[in-house]
Amino acid sequence: MRRIRVLIVEDSPVVGEHLRRIISADVRLEVAGIATSGEEALAVLDRLSPDVISMDIQLPGIQGFEATRRIMAERPTPIVVVSGIGIEEMAFTMQALRAGALSAVEKPASTSHADYTALAGKLCTQLAIMSDVRVVRQRQTVGLRQAPETAYIPEKIERSGFKLLGIGASTGGPSALVQLLSGLAPNFPLPIVLVQHMAPAFLKGFAEWLGGVTPFPVSVPTGPTPLVGGHVYVAPCNDSHLIVRGGSALFENSPPIGGHRPSANALFSSMARTLGAAGIGILLTGMGEDGALGLRDLNRAGSFTIAEHESTAVVYGMPGAAVQMGAVNESLPLGAIAGRVQKLIAEQADVLQ
Repeated sequence: MRRIRVLIVEDSPVVGEHLRRIISADVRLEVAGIATSGEEALAVLDRLSPDVISMDIQLPGIQGFEATRRIMAERPTPIVVVSGIGIEEMAFTMQALRAGALSAVEKPASTSHADYTALAGKLCTQLAIMSDVRVVRQRQTVGLRQAPETAYIPEKIERSGFKLLGIGASTGGPSALVQLLSGLAPNFPLPIVLVQHMAPAFLKGFAEWLGGVTPFPVSVPTGPTPLVGGHVYVAPCNDSHLIVRGGSALFENSPPIGGHRPSANALFSSMARTLGAAGIGILLTGMGEDGALGLRDLNRAGSFTIAEHESTAVVYGMPGAAVQMGAVNESLPLGAIAGRVQKLIAEQADVLQ
């Protein structure tokens, strides 16, 4: 069986050799080469033709996120960010995810560290999984926010039949979420509850970053939390599912669903039980099928459900599964979803007022 070719981008010779040993020891992988800068990585791509890239985030010359942006614009290749979890590194990691990197894993510690085996295994598994993703050339946009494509929410909505917006996302999610949330008006009236599959070490930094590049405050609940309109709540990675009940976000200590905890299925199903027809559910890009069954529950309860269209999804697994199950009212390109949500809320508000 042909091994997956990995290009390591790492400026430290010691760390680069450490990563080479880890990757070479995995029967699925082989090291195609090591580049010590973003410029070198761009220069050797055509010659080495890697299946996937392990990208350090702090590099001499152009930083890892800029190298990611240029690779995705010039020669698209699946990229896994391999990073520390310090404040500066976290900020760069999130920029790389927005630029088109597929996932982020914590940089493996030395062989004497207690977490070495687990971190090394996660790195190799992510490289193997992401090498199968068919990435496309990404058109780079200017600015952090994109205007809504259609109707703007009226200045004041005193009544709305919708009570909550739930979102599920996985691979490719951070970039998609920025576009979706930035397309909503700053006075968006509903609470937004989000399940984004991500390594636990990066979740807090992800939430802080998302709050900085979108119009909304973003938090990670640590206990039962009343849901407030215009606020984004990110499901934590704490061995429980985030569900909604009685106007609050709660934790449910039940087994993983399809290997995921938190799971978008758990969120959407709880919305169906609690809200009936008063919810809006959106399933964005991601591997696997998480969220599809829950979205079907939500749809059958009368809520409005949307799946990202295949034309824009980095990975069509999750939204595609929902479409196949007949779980969605509409399948829309990413750029059209925010405007559609705003129009739904505004139309229902007009009916009720």
